[in-house]
Amino acid sequence: MGCGVETVSGGAVGDLSLRLVDEFAAFGPAYMKWVRSRMQEPGVSYARMRLLGALHCGGPKIMSSISDELGVTRRNVTALVDALEEEDLVRRLPHPTDRRAIVIELTDEGGRTMDTLYDKHRRAVAELFVGLSEDDRRELVRLLGLLREGLRGEGGVCGT
Repeated sequence: MGCGVETVSGGAVGDLSLRLVDEFAAFGPAYMKWVRSRMQEPGVSYARMRLLGALHCGGPKIMSSISDELGVTRRNVTALVDALEEEDLVRRLPHPTDRRAIVIELTDEGGRTMDTLYDKHRRAVAELFVGLSEDDRRELVRLLGLLREGLRGEGGVCGT
């Protein structure tokens, strides 16, 4: 049992796929820390940005699907929606066919806020890639697209 590199007769096996697993495992948390560090608006947490972004890009959603999409508890979604509703950024609506479900949608103010806030945040996060050449950025986009398609084919990801 090892941590990253296996050996055979004293030499490294060199399984590049395992190295990629290790690199992604290290990159993921570092990337999320970078993303959170680029939050520029006071009072807008990363969790709020994600919820608003899900509604902005995907339209109204029921609370349980927001919870699933964001990978957070329903209680957490309820607290986020409560706060965003107080700020008139989202509203709760009854589901048209399921009395137990509540639909969450952006208000006009929420839409306007996201139109400016989301693009501003994306541009700030994009600073991470400035050190890569244009060719490297294109190749990274291509490779990540291939990986995302592979996950879709395995049922691991939905959406874009």
